[in-house]
Amino acid sequence: MTNFAKRLDQVAKDETVFRQFGRGVERESLRYTDDGRLATTPHPKALGSAFTNEYITTDFSESLLEFITPVSRDVDTLINQLSDIHHFTQTKLGDEKLWPLSMPCYVGSEDDIALAQYGSSNSGRMKTLYRQGLKHRYGSLMQIISGVHFNFSFPESFWDALFGEQDEKTRQDAKSEAYFGLIRNYYRFGWLIPYFFGASPAICSSFLQGKETKLPFEKVGGTLYLPKATSLRLSDLGYTNSAQSALKIGFNGLEQYLEGLNQAIHTPSQDFAKIGVKVDGEYRQLNDYVLQIENELYAPIRPKRVARSGEKPSEALSRGGVEYIEVRSLDVNPFSPIGITAEQIRFLDLFLTWCALKDSEPMDNCELECWRENWNKVIVDGRQVGLQLQIGCHGEVLDSQSWVKRVFADLREIAKHMDSAHGGNEYAAVCDKLEAWNENPELSISGQLLAKTKELGGLGKVGCELGKEYRQKNLSHEYKAYSAQVMEDEVTRSVSAQMSIESADTVNFDDFLSDYFAYLSPEQAQVAN
Repeated sequence: MTNFAKRLDQVAKDETVFRQFGRGVERESLRYTDDGRLATTPHPKALGSAFTNEYITTDFSESLLEFITPVSRDVDTLINQLSDIHHFTQTKLGDEKLWPLSMPCYVGSEDDIALAQYGSSNSGRMKTLYRQGLKHRYGSLMQIISGVHFNFSFPESFWDALFGEQDEKTRQDAKSEAYFGLIRNYYRFGWLIPYFFGASPAICSSFLQGKETKLPFEKVGGTLYLPKATSLRLSDLGYTNSAQSALKIGFNGLEQYLEGLNQAIHTPSQDFAKIGVKVDGEYRQLNDYVLQIENELYAPIRPKRVARSGEKPSEALSRGGVEYIEVRSLDVNPFSPIGITAEQIRFLDLFLTWCALKDSEPMDNCELECWRENWNKVIVDGRQVGLQLQIGCHGEVLDSQSWVKRVFADLREIAKHMDSAHGGNEYAAVCDKLEAWNENPELSISGQLLAKTKELGGLGKVGCELGKEYRQKNLSHEYKAYSAQVMEDEVTRSVSAQMSIESADTVNFDDFLSDYFAYLSPEQAQVAN
């Protein structure tokens, strides 16, 4: 019996474990107008404060909405919460709609992309200034690419089954070690997510804004595409930072990860220094380091812990260890009015459980490069039958379809237990569907989307057609998890909360920033005073 099978048997002795997974979703979506262009209106006041609303905020831009669910233990409840939030939002948007794709709609000029505003408090101004820095560093277009983030945690009963009784500190360390094992396996095999669910094989030509690319694009209408691509959102066109790739942040444990992250926020960047921090009295970025703050680290998965007030993410991890993980490689699903489906969530249940239970050796720098190469192959050429992937520096080379079959042999074993725990066969059905997609990759989301793009003559037409359909679906949706009153109460509360934060400030913005970045060496830091 393999170690994986032994661990699965241990966990499955009490199948209620499989009904206690913690899940939350953050879905991003651009507001756009009838003609398929980016909306340039401010964040709607009827949605409350983007700074403090628990359900509805903004990401990089005023026009880039972000919908957030609380942690749920039930897949259907999670879907209902997200659907309710979409419904409420759409009732406040007038004629504007939610763009149903990861890659942006038509953007005439980067000047049309207004930075998100969070009020006059020091912490609110800092959030906007961070975005100003992102704009100067990478350009605004990259920052309005939309994605879906999936937050996931195992219950304590899962760890009880694996580790038995432990004191608090031993359990904390064991969980962190196990989550990092999961993360390493995610890097090895997480290309399965863009392989099946990638939904950005094409881009609007306006996205390049005249920039050159080495990718061999083909064209339909005003759309550029790669015939076998899965997720250009995850390619060099999307969330990348060449300065970060040299950091080589490791995932062999919490200590190594925090050391790498700490180095990144303490490493000055010659390129970013050229931008300046405060020029002619105006801030351009928070500082001139490789990362302005920890959140700037672009990664397909992150270890996380809920931070206390005033606590930085790394401080929270250092204090209490890994509490949950955040999967960041999901494109917006264009075939769902809320950007994700219950099927996708169930696949993630299976896959993340497998990542945690499967043996996971430490990764050296060579293997870090290996996973990047595999992901890049799948991102730009993932639907190519026979695509060769090597797992590990000196590991086995197989075509992607053969690797999928190997992984799914294990996933089906997990699915049996999950279906037994929940009643029904929904997890087995997910395996059936995705294995059919593996046999014919054109059935995958990227394949379906590219076919529709060619049929309608361009990505913009697809986005507008689906956006119009989903506007009606979201408007006609009836509340299931929340109510109109709950949503309106949160709007009122959020406005009041922002005002309280603003009135509580006692120092000026310069001093606030100096205090926040006190950990930087005063000899090196170019934080303005």
